[in-house]
Amino acid sequence: MKTADYMIRRLDSLLRMIAIVLFVICASGCSSGMSEYITDENAGKNGSFEITKSGLPVNWILYTPKTIPTGDYDLIIDTTEYKDGKQSLKLLVRECSPDGGWHSPGFCMQYKAEPEESYHVSFWVKNELSEFIARIGGVSATKGRYDTIVKSNETITSWQIFEYTYIIPPGMNNIRFEMNILQPGSFWIDDLKIERMSPDNR
Repeated sequence: MKTADYMIRRLDSLLRMIAIVLFVICASGCSSGMSEYITDENAGKNGSFEITKSGLPVNWILYTPKTIPTGDYDLIIDTTEYKDGKQSLKLLVRECSPDGGWHSPGFCMQYKAEPEESYHVSFWVKNELSEFIARIGGVSATKGRYDTIVKSNETITSWQIFEYTYIIPPGMNNIRFEMNILQPGSFWIDDLKIERMSPDNR
């Protein structure tokens, strides 16, 4: 009887571990084959996409044509259209999944955070024909709670800013930003900031 109880407890622990691993893989898209990620510790958050390696902006988890073979699109460092610095990130999408996450063209990043901390998110975009979605959320090893900052297929011919304030929910220890393109078109993003707010500015 003790042996049976022990085996049941071991099996339960194993299933819990598998569930946690699967959640992390599905939530982050960071596993091998689901994204590309090039780091540069000197580049900071690289929110204006100024620092690149191998044609990709560093310090962002990117859902590229290599990781989504069913899509047809390009991630382009555009030096002719930009809001800040000398270039922006352009997604030229000819075909894509509308499912979002690592199924669709886009990118994300995750940073350490504490419950009840407030964050201000801002970014500038231009858009032609595509539908785009930006989400911000508090996440832990097993769950996440997201807000949608914007979901739109509006044509935006001049740079437009989107801003949002997010408070990390109880039980969460990271903040995660994700941007996806859900239908074909051309989309530009620049000057993306994720900043922790001081208590006086909340």
